[in-house]
Amino acid sequence: MKYIGTPNHEHGTAARLGVLLVNLGTPEAPETGPVRRYLAEFLSDPRIIEAPRWLWKIILHGVILRIRPARSAKAYREVWSEQSGSPLLSISRQQAAALQQDLQQRFGEPVTVALGMRYGQPSIDSAIAELEAANVRRLLVLPMYPQYSGTTTASVFDAVTQRLQRTRWIPEMRFINQYCDHAAFIRSLANSVRESWEANGRGELLVTSYHGIPQRYVLDGDPYFCLCHKTSRLLAEELGIASDRIRVVFQSRVGREEWLRPYCDDTMKALPAEGFKSIDIMSPAFSADCLETIEEICGENREYFEENGGERFQYIPCLNDRPDHIAFLGSLVEQHCQGWPEADAQRDRQAQEQQNKATAERAAAMKPSFASGRPN
Repeated sequence: MKYIGTPNHEHGTAARLGVLLVNLGTPEAPETGPVRRYLAEFLSDPRIIEAPRWLWKIILHGVILRIRPARSAKAYREVWSEQSGSPLLSISRQQAAALQQDLQQRFGEPVTVALGMRYGQPSIDSAIAELEAANVRRLLVLPMYPQYSGTTTASVFDAVTQRLQRTRWIPEMRFINQYCDHAAFIRSLANSVRESWEANGRGELLVTSYHGIPQRYVLDGDPYFCLCHKTSRLLAEELGIASDRIRVVFQSRVGREEWLRPYCDDTMKALPAEGFKSIDIMSPAFSADCLETIEEICGENREYFEENGGERFQYIPCLNDRPDHIAFLGSLVEQHCQGWPEADAQRDRQAQEQQNKATAERAAAMKPSFASGRPN
């Protein structure tokens, strides 16, 4: 194996904290070819589809990638912007820039935040390379999935560690598994709901829609279903609403296998008959608006609701780069950096600079020995 090195590293250079922000990913363009490449990478992940590899490869390449890319490309074109492209990528870049600014103010020194997508570009490989070039020696990985699932968070762990297995000098690393029950996260969700109520009025029911996963994954030990319900329960408590005025549903199922219920589309069709003609709906599993929230929720599911007698459908956007969301993410990073120099507000910066200077002087003195191959 050829290891990835850091040949331009200079001894004595101050080590830096880096944050790797990771989200799911997006095609490079809303056209069939790029969408096919994206789906091939996404659906080849064994964390996403737990099936015998030989069988799934036949299904994926023999059926799915021949049919689905054109249909998905059409959906992507509906949400694509001529100026900023993919909404998920555009919002994720805004989040990364805002978080970096927050952390530099919070820690009082430079912090590098790099964005990587689990599938597509910018890749996790390129993001880690960016961090290495910035001399990041302390790495915090932040998957932008509030609720842990093996299909999302664990897949990010796989990709990061696979990259580091090929890295000659791996950084000290910490990994955030989930954050759905943090009080500041719940407050941010509640703030977004209150602001929508104030601007648009309040519906009879608040629907919280989460991305679905196959039911057997939960039966095999994935905690995602419980974490979704916990998020909605804490949100209801923060908002002070009764349990019968909030509903948990699951969206985006694929194939014939049983997924987590109740399904969002079935619920939208049934709610008017239950007496709910006015609803607010949000997606607390998504940290940034994307195809699944804009096209699937605001488009398809709005139509299901209205076609069956619904009168008012109000979508509440994801937290995106809201200031309270960014401030929460900054506090989350600070919490997980405890024990690292950046989190110690009282550390002696002058002593650290002197140590770096001494290290650089020793390194300079050893250069002739490195060149000759003789010990110093």
